[in-house]
Amino acid sequence: EGSILLLHACAHNPTGCDPTDEQWNQLINLIKRRNHLVFFDSAYQGFASGDAEADAKALRKVVEEGLPVMLAQSFAKNFGLYGERCGTLSVVAKDPDQREILMSQLKNVIRPMYSSPPKHGSSIVRTVLSDAKLTKQYYDECANMAHRIQEMRTRLVEALQAAGSTHDWSHVTQQIGMFAFTGMSSEMCDQLTNEYAIFLTRDGRISIAGLNDGNLEYVAKAIH
Repeated sequence: EGSILLLHACAHNPTGCDPTDEQWNQLINLIKRRNHLVFFDSAYQGFASGDAEADAKALRKVVEEGLPVMLAQSFAKNFGLYGERCGTLSVVAKDPDQREILMSQLKNVIRPMYSSPPKHGSSIVRTVLSDAKLTKQYYDECANMAHRIQEMRTRLVEALQAAGSTHDWSHVTQQIGMFAFTGMSSEMCDQLTNEYAIFLTRDGRISIAGLNDGNLEYVAKAIH
């Protein structure tokens, strides 16, 4: 009762397994019954389906249900602002009085941490999203990246099969987002790193975004 639930808005990391619409409905019903607070982590909006609006549907569904919600949003990936670590914290308040209380508490938190955040990253985001032409170009490029990642998933599975693998890799193409949860053991991951200079986390998560025409076959043969 009354817990804070940390949920990924889209492109779950590390599994790449997002809830279906029906599963989100079940989660929302549970959250209502147990009086939970939802804290969304949204770091890949636009990189999941290629549609930033579609990638926000879980967040909007929770807001429409009138549930208390917090959103931590990063632009490091979808705007290429890794060096800036640009993002926002948003809170949906139930009324103006609660908004004032929240703002007071948030200011108390940020004051000893950074007081005035750097504005370079946010200025880039504001410039892009304030210009219709740049906004369209941005959304188009996000869609292109998402589609390229999905294509790499398919091609990786095809390359594994071509290398002779008889393992069922369908979970790789069924997942979504920048990463794939392969199911490889920590020992397999260590072998890939030590013998083939392929670097991945020891839980078997690989970066699909890091695959390209030049390394795809090499990676597939090494995994096999």
